[in-house]
Amino acid sequence: MKIGVLSDTHISSPTESFCQQTARCFADCQVIFHAGDLTDLSVLNAFKGKELYAVHGNMCQPSARHNLPTQTVIELGGFRFGLTHGMRYRSNVEENLRNDFDEVDCIVSGHTHIPVCHRLFGVLFMNPGSFMGTGRYGAPGTYGILEVGETLRGRILEVPRP
Repeated sequence: MKIGVLSDTHISSPTESFCQQTARCFADCQVIFHAGDLTDLSVLNAFKGKELYAVHGNMCQPSARHNLPTQTVIELGGFRFGLTHGMRYRSNVEENLRNDFDEVDCIVSGHTHIPVCHRLFGVLFMNPGSFMGTGRYGAPGTYGILEVGETLRGRILEVPRP
């Protein structure tokens, strides 16, 4: 099973370009995790036909904040995933996130726009960065892929430019 991971889309509606990019990046993913700051709930319409899990972030409109949780735990393929935006922490982010989730195999967060994929405390941490490339100096957008099998692996990829 492949899980597509994105965060910090910061758009108010799913544009044609966004839908094309997500279709290309997540074509072979059965599941999507959106780690917040999608801004508007309509952005999730780009993922029709996929099993979808999302949380709200600090930049989300009130409808998203009221309809999406701050954090959640998802069980898939024998693994437990913690999903949150991670906006509460400015330092010791991974240690604090680890304290937020009991007995998970992977913690997915966003907020920083800095892509991360590594193991710490026996947990795989993934921050896919900003899908829309809102980083400094024209940095490209990034996203993550989690591969679930006998083991759990993750990788960060650049969003192809349209």
